[in-house]
Amino acid sequence: MSKIRDLTGLKFGQLKVIGRTGSDKWGKSLWSCVCDCENKVIVEAGNLKSGGTTSCGCFKKEKLHKEKTVHGDYKERLFHIWEQMRARCSNKNLPSYKNYGGRGIVVCDAWLNDYLPFKEWALSHGYQDNLSIDRKDNNGNYEPSNCRWATKGVQANNTRSNHFLTFNNQTITISEWSQKLNISQDVIFSRLKRGWTIEQTLMIPLGGRRENA
Repeated sequence: MSKIRDLTGLKFGQLKVIGRTGSDKWGKSLWSCVCDCENKVIVEAGNLKSGGTTSCGCFKKEKLHKEKTVHGDYKERLFHIWEQMRARCSNKNLPSYKNYGGRGIVVCDAWLNDYLPFKEWALSHGYQDNLSIDRKDNNGNYEPSNCRWATKGVQANNTRSNHFLTFNNQTITISEWSQKLNISQDVIFSRLKRGWTIEQTLMIPLGGRRENA
């Protein structure tokens, strides 16, 4: 008869072996184990070594609960936001890929393959059905420190196409200057393109001319 390897003290998944308890009716050695959740269970040596049993069953229950939770959310708006976020960073067949994955933008590891951490972050950081996910730094990744929930107006002022102008120690987008001073964005862009200074661009009334023009 071959010598039975002593598994006492070894860790297999969430199970730590306490000691041998005997053999089953087929002669296979049985071992008493304690799970990370503190439940005790008796497992056959082959199942421990092969990875067939890695917990007292709590891990499977937790996994099943996760799967049911995700499945129950698959029709929810937030779940689709998560799917779309991942798709535009990884699916090269999407037209939007060039503006996301094509620029090197990725979804962080915590959110990439697990919806629940994303859901927990969203619900604890102001998610509402009228808001969309927005990256604070449009060159940054989808990750908790760089994401927020914003209205369409806030998102519009955070696109890559926006240009910022600083005047009187205030730095805001051309779109915001346009609204603030009641000057169309086209006029602002046109003046800057023709070499006007920022002060001239923003302060000279419509129809007015530069002194050095």
